[in-house]
Amino acid sequence: MKRFLWSFLAVILAFSLVLPVPTQAATSVETAAKQSTELKASQSKLALTEVREVTVSADLGQEVDLEQVELQFGGKPLAEWKKWDAKSTSFAGDPFITIKKAPHYVNGTTTIEAKLEFDLPFGTDDLSPRSIRVQYKQLLGDYELALVDKEHGTKAATTVKLNVYDEFLEWDEIKPSIDGIIEKAAGLNGRYVQYESPGKSTEGRDFHMVILAKNEAAVDTYLTETLPVALETPDELIAKLKDGTMGDYQVPVWFNNIHPDETEGIDFQTELLEKFATEKEVTFTKTNEDGTDEEVKLNVDEVLDHLILIFNFSHNPDGRVHNTRANVNGFDLNRDNAYQTQVETIQLNPVIAKWTPLAMMEGHGYVKGFLIEPATPPHNPNFEYDLLMEGMIPQAHAMGQAGIGSSALTSYFLAAEEYKDGWDDMGPSYTPIFSMLHGTLGHTVEVPTLGQESYKAMVGAGLGMINYVFENKDELYSRQLEIFNRGVKGEDNRNIDPLLTNAAGESIGRTRGENENFFPDYYVMPVGDKQKNVAEVYNMVDYLIRNGVKVEQTTEDIKVDGKAYPKGTYVVPMKQAKRGLANAMLYKGDDVSDWEAMYDPVVANFPALRGFDIQEIRVTGEDALAERTEAVSKVEVPASFIDEKKARQVLKNVNNDTIKLVNELLKDGKSVGILKEGKFGFHAGDFIVRTEDLLPYADQYVFEAAPLPSYKAVKAKWIAQPKVASNGSGQLIFSLKELGFELAKEDEAEIVVSDAKLPEELAGKAFVGIGNNVLKAVKEAGVLEGFDYQTTSGGHEGLIKADINFNHSLMAGYDREELLYTTRGSWITAVPKNAAVLATVKDTPDFYVAGWWPGHEGAQGQVLAFTQQLEGGTITLFANDLAFRAHTKHSYRMLANSIFAAASEVPAPAKDWDRN
Repeated sequence: MKRFLWSFLAVILAFSLVLPVPTQAATSVETAAKQSTELKASQSKLALTEVREVTVSADLGQEVDLEQVELQFGGKPLAEWKKWDAKSTSFAGDPFITIKKAPHYVNGTTTIEAKLEFDLPFGTDDLSPRSIRVQYKQLLGDYELALVDKEHGTKAATTVKLNVYDEFLEWDEIKPSIDGIIEKAAGLNGRYVQYESPGKSTEGRDFHMVILAKNEAAVDTYLTETLPVALETPDELIAKLKDGTMGDYQVPVWFNNIHPDETEGIDFQTELLEKFATEKEVTFTKTNEDGTDEEVKLNVDEVLDHLILIFNFSHNPDGRVHNTRANVNGFDLNRDNAYQTQVETIQLNPVIAKWTPLAMMEGHGYVKGFLIEPATPPHNPNFEYDLLMEGMIPQAHAMGQAGIGSSALTSYFLAAEEYKDGWDDMGPSYTPIFSMLHGTLGHTVEVPTLGQESYKAMVGAGLGMINYVFENKDELYSRQLEIFNRGVKGEDNRNIDPLLTNAAGESIGRTRGENENFFPDYYVMPVGDKQKNVAEVYNMVDYLIRNGVKVEQTTEDIKVDGKAYPKGTYVVPMKQAKRGLANAMLYKGDDVSDWEAMYDPVVANFPALRGFDIQEIRVTGEDALAERTEAVSKVEVPASFIDEKKARQVLKNVNNDTIKLVNELLKDGKSVGILKEGKFGFHAGDFIVRTEDLLPYADQYVFEAAPLPSYKAVKAKWIAQPKVASNGSGQLIFSLKELGFELAKEDEAEIVVSDAKLPEELAGKAFVGIGNNVLKAVKEAGVLEGFDYQTTSGGHEGLIKADINFNHSLMAGYDREELLYTTRGSWITAVPKNAAVLATVKDTPDFYVAGWWPGHEGAQGQVLAFTQQLEGGTITLFANDLAFRAHTKHSYRMLANSIFAAASEVPAPAKDWDRN
């Protein structure tokens, strides 16, 4: 499920204090009784989501006193297995295992039989409520089910498994299951079933991916012949489809999971893999619009003549292990496919780009009613939405009909047809929606409950997708090819315009302004002294290439529209198949503040949020870039230049690599000073370091260094390694660590950084606070007289023009005017006397650039950030975001500057430190 209440994470720890000791391993349970025979059980699989009766029987070899016979589960009497009690947040309810028929002899023999009922431990067959979801895994495992004769100390026992539902697999069980399927398939048919691990999680666990095809040649042909032609000359394949000369070809269908605590999203893939890897025929039921059921039979060999099936069991393995939605850094990866700040999304998205699937289904939960995408407006204008919807709407219905036909669920709905707003696809970070930028028919499927029937519905939806693509392959593929064709030709097709509406339902189309074409002809990213942050240019080029976007470099010095660009300037040609993906990340974004509800932030805008210069090029006459560029397959980052003739260097405070380098030097005990004044072309806030200390890092970091004349005096503060603590969000802590700050305990720190609350003790510390939660805490605590702020709503976001107090040390490295970003919906209306204002919203009506922020007009001309000296410390407050999902990297240095300014001062190095 997309939505998530972050505050619920705090409940997990509290619950963990009242949990019973797990008894998951049957072999770990010790009893005084000696086993004399095996216990027979009518079934060995038990489920938390389904009431099951189990008949047990055993012959102990003699008649015993039935009053002395006890039934045990996991080494404990049945009465000790209590149901979850929500009020006491403990297992303190009635027993969930009861005896339906007491132990008795069968037909005059010495065989003892009894009947047990395993009820629902949580009182429901739906484990989706988070208060349950964080609890249930402790009950899972293999248990000893035993009949014990207490008088003679003998028992009959067997092992049973208690599971969520029968098909639920722990992460460590998935790979053995895959191996078993592959081994089974190898003995049955010649199908190509290939396992690969496209990456590792933060904690080092392998991703599990399986490619299933008719044979290896089908895979090779698609990847080396069909797809390259589709991306370069799609009209060639379109023509073949029209005249019937396409011949045999296969297209990939991708199944995915990203929220592993939405369990069905992983487990349904195992069943689909086994069916299509090992069976000759797959049968399922779909419920038609008129309510009638129809049996569908798929000949698997025929299906694989047309489709390649790809199963990515989850690109969040750690989340499956820990039963969490987020990765171990606290990031929801379904918000990171566009930003790609986390190792999991960085590794997996190139694989999606490599395959460019025709269709994708990602399994989620839990939305009442069984929701299937496509989504509501507003829609991202970088999609070829008309072509996508022609396939996605009927495909979604086919998935829903198969889902309810395969389960006890009775209905489904499409978000696009039932919701007015609030489930939009404007934000490109969700996996299926990000895949739509590849021309993929991407569907999020949200089952309504966590349980057996939702599992069956998820399997059914997957079968419905496979069948729909199988039956409509040529038509669907021709549309995907047309998406690529529009890109290659640079066509801005007006058929999309009626589908792009404002909140009033009026068609607004793509925002073209005075341009005829929504898309530019090129994006140009300068390097060298014409670029304010070349490090982020290299990062952007790497990002685009790994996501399947073509990037080029100029082969000579050129001039375009009066601007000179040196040889080696990076160019993104927008006449290419994946131009929609490139533009979604590089364009400024849209203002969708008229909508009443939005699902999540929508601004990507890498140039603004990562902080590098980029220019749109629109060719009106002669194309100055034609035949003067060459393709780039990987990023070549040159070593940073250092003038070794001088003893001291000034590191310019221009990028995050510089901050990382400074922290590494401090960690190694090297001397680092911060300029307190602008002099000799340098600026206050730049760093002084020794040349010989800097030399080892020329190949490791992208930085700008220039020699400081040793005979000139400059005012500098020499600093120790900062002692920093954070009581804030996981994303803030991740960003601090990303910058190289080592975090200490709060009571040992001299600087506390938070986007959540005030420190326990403010006196004697520097405090850096971010966002409306902190603004509220400061106001309520009354620690700053004369301070006030205003919030429209947390979650309101915007890219806004700001005026920067660029001469202040905390704003070192920033220009007089900057684009800043917020998801806090807040601004500061009053600052304390003698406070230094650091940034304000630009006082012009056009200050708001993009995003979703109803009521943003009130922020015009208001304060965004200030710093205030207190007795024994400082408070610096930012109403905007500095570390939102680790994407706002252009704002990181405001955070770093605030920390370095509060770091302890140390004596200047010895005078011979600068000797030549």
